[in-house]
Amino acid sequence: MSLAEHLTELRSRLFRCTIAVLVLGTVSLLFAKPIFGVLMRPVLDALPEGNRALIYTSGIEELNVLMKVGVYCGIFLTTPVILMQIWGFVSPGLYPEERRYAAPFVAFGSIAFLLGAAFCYFAVLPSMFKFLLNEEETLALEQRLDTARLRADDALRFLRVGDAERAGLLARETSTSLRAEGEGQAPAPERAPSASVELKSRMDGLGKLLDAAADGYGVAERNVLRQAVEKRVEAVTAYARQDYVAASAAMDAAASLLAGVAPTRTEELAGLWKLEKELAAANALHEAARWTRPMLTMHEQLSLVLLLILAFGIIFELPLVMALLGVVGVVQSRWLFKYQRHAFVVCLIAAAIITPTGDVVNLSLMAGPMLLCYELGVLLVWLVERRRARNAAETGITPAS
Repeated sequence: MSLAEHLTELRSRLFRCTIAVLVLGTVSLLFAKPIFGVLMRPVLDALPEGNRALIYTSGIEELNVLMKVGVYCGIFLTTPVILMQIWGFVSPGLYPEERRYAAPFVAFGSIAFLLGAAFCYFAVLPSMFKFLLNEEETLALEQRLDTARLRADDALRFLRVGDAERAGLLARETSTSLRAEGEGQAPAPERAPSASVELKSRMDGLGKLLDAAADGYGVAERNVLRQAVEKRVEAVTAYARQDYVAASAAMDAAASLLAGVAPTRTEELAGLWKLEKELAAANALHEAARWTRPMLTMHEQLSLVLLLILAFGIIFELPLVMALLGVVGVVQSRWLFKYQRHAFVVCLIAAAIITPTGDVVNLSLMAGPMLLCYELGVLLVWLVERRRARNAAETGITPAS
């Protein structure tokens, strides 16, 4: 075939690939929203609780994202067709016995692409987004705070059912655990904890304590309980004036009234109020540490996820591509062995560029499969050359070097 005939053949095969992408992409548009949800699951799982949502900054961004999902799904589903067209383009230059590898090439190529995409989705994306969207110290503080809050709620429930002794014991254990787990683990935040956030959390805790203690009071103690509630109202008023010192004093007075009305439960109630104050201080510290928060757009996260999935799919195709180049005689195993060290450096540089994080784990998850696929490709090229040499020896033809 002349050069013009080769170009004509290439154009026709590219046209077939384009038609296949358009057809399958159009079908994928019908399921674009569920597919987008599946693709974004690693991103959403890495976001903090209560903030697991993606935003869009223009009226047509969501539509553009769904159309992009359809196009990339079309490319993904067209992988067997693309591989068939590649094989059909190079097959005229192969020996008859080599052309029978068309079906294995397409099958293993499709499987390799799926394996690469699955490895990226299940192994790379969760760890990568967890590293990007969560700081280890902040996440540890949040987990301690959530656990302590749950235990404090259980202590209030014991108080509500009349078991003040069990409530006080659980409050002391939680307070001790909260302080012990936090010692030396959380560095000082870059911003000072907000006094308003701490007082707001403290007022919420005082309200829960008043509600829990009210069930155990008789009629004679209702007046004292009323006074405690009025003190909390004073604290809210002072908080609204931003008089945080008066608000704190009013809340302490309310807690003292609550503890003094029941002498048998004074120690338990004091312990519960101490725990609520510690939880409020820890909540303010957590809010100060999280002064930067992710607000992720649909388009940017989809582009990043699709880039990585396609990159890993192509990386896992590397052995088959190298074997194909070995079949047509473009590369030779001794040349690949000679420049193996250079290939390792190129793989590491490519992995560092593609991987958006700077940690060793995600870089290894990208560079490791790339290096293994290169080594497997070298092995396949060597096996192709051995088979060709054996066939040439059987026919008495010396293979070209």
